[in-house]
Amino acid sequence: MPGAAALLQRLRGLSGLGGPLPCAVAFSGGLDSTVLLHLMCRIRAAHPRQLQLRALHVDHGLQPAAANFRRFCQRTARQWRVPLTVLRPRVQVPRGGSVEEAARRARRNALAAALCPGELLLTAQHADDQLETVLLALLRGAGPRGLAGMPARMALGEGWLLRPLLDVERSSIAALAREEGLDWVEDPSNADPRFDRNYLRASVLPALRARWPSLATTVARSARHCA
Repeated sequence: MPGAAALLQRLRGLSGLGGPLPCAVAFSGGLDSTVLLHLMCRIRAAHPRQLQLRALHVDHGLQPAAANFRRFCQRTARQWRVPLTVLRPRVQVPRGGSVEEAARRARRNALAAALCPGELLLTAQHADDQLETVLLALLRGAGPRGLAGMPARMALGEGWLLRPLLDVERSSIAALAREEGLDWVEDPSNADPRFDRNYLRASVLPALRARWPSLATTVARSARHCA
């Protein structure tokens, strides 16, 4: 798990910027984004002149727990003295379409529209997310572009989307959260096996990891080759 100095260096490498970094963390209140925001607050404390920090929370309103997520993020942002903007996009599901995909698209569009010119949107996708993304692409019969998984940097709106934790496994993120005594919220929809990613995470990956413990690292290498 990168410390504050290593994460700042990684952000500079991904952004190509030498001056103060204008950063907006996509903050859902879950484990991963809570740890990312916590690390960014560490950077701000250690290097206050090198970082401009705020957080963005997307409230789809698709489940009863959404209000609890929003309140947790607002409370945590106040406690950590991070300006927070709550975005409330409308989710429109086409006939026969996926609610999960429609919500993801609405979230991406809302975050893109909220970025200032040149601002860096930081998301907390990690090595396990990349593993799931590549395997799902493989099951869809994707070519090299799909099997490349998620890029660490891509243009988004008037700014850039950066994924600084893409080579960090979730176990390391969880270990840091426990060490720091952090609180976060659990999304109950993450346990719903109707969604392909959840099924893969709960029913398939444990058996694969038992046989091939370095699975995430190996698949990430394949994704880089495809990219």
